Amino acid sequence: MPSTRGRNSLESSQKTAGRSVDAKDVTAMIRILIADDFKPFRIFVTSLLSANGYVLCEASDGLEALGKAQEMPPDLILLDIGLPKLNGLDVARRLRELVPSSKIVFFTQENSAEVVQEALDLGAWGYVAKSRARADLLAALTTALQGRRFVSSGLRHDRLRRAWQGHVA
Repeated sequence: MPSTRGRNSLESSQKTAGRSVDAKDVTAMIRILIADDFKPFRIFVTSLLSANGYVLCEASDGLEALGKAQEMPPDLILLDIGLPKLNGLDVARRLRELVPSSKIVFFTQENSAEVVQEALDLGAWGYVAKSRARADLLAALTTALQGRRFVSSGLRHDRLRRAWQGHVA
């Protein structure tokens, strides 16, 4: 079977300021902080995102997430709600002050309409159900980095329409 590596590399390249830039070069510049207390899930997310060329940092609790966000201001923060020491919603409130330009995407098992609404009201750019992570995570990141909101399909309750209508991919 003939190799498509060269063709795929050419297809994923873009012209920027007169020079060719590979799509992986662009994503390698994007810094993502992953804040989740469940190590196997962090490993899954890290393997998924590192394969796409992102620069990654991990935190296992809310206070560590705040510290790492200050050390290396990320472009995007993947934030679980059920974090020890400081829950994800409280972390998001503090992050708005510490790193206001960072986009927050929640990824969590919590799926009540009230919690999803609160997360979006805090300025989150995305909300991904962990059960949908394999299908939705990369789309959520891409959408958030493009400045649009993303909510996993199973979480689009009627009560959330005001938060996501017209803003979800």
